[in-house]
Amino acid sequence: MLALIAAYADGRGSHGLAFDALLAAVPFAAVAALEGFGRHLEERDDPIRGLQALLWVLALALVVLSCAARSPAAQAQALPALGRSALIGAIAVFALKACVAAVPHLRRLVPRPAKP
Repeated sequence: MLALIAAYADGRGSHGLAFDALLAAVPFAAVAALEGFGRHLEERDDPIRGLQALLWVLALALVVLSCAARSPAAQAQALPALGRSALIGAIAVFALKACVAAVPHLRRLVPRPAKP
């Protein structure tokens, strides 16, 4: 949610607010990445958990990269291209995470033929 707020703030030209939102997102993403990795270690036989943990790490890296790229530019109210690209990448990873999380639920909805 904070990444979407940052993207909205960037679209409105409020790059300082976007930086603050991304800075607030870093601890949440870090905790989620650690928790996802812990679940992966507990249940190594589930490949979805491993993929989710990997995607959390990627999202965390992109959020931190976007913050780092914006940090010196936040004072000048300019948005560097790297900051924008990293934010778009993080949002894309979050969307991919949502799709991966929906796969097991969609499998349950598909009717299976009855056994004879």
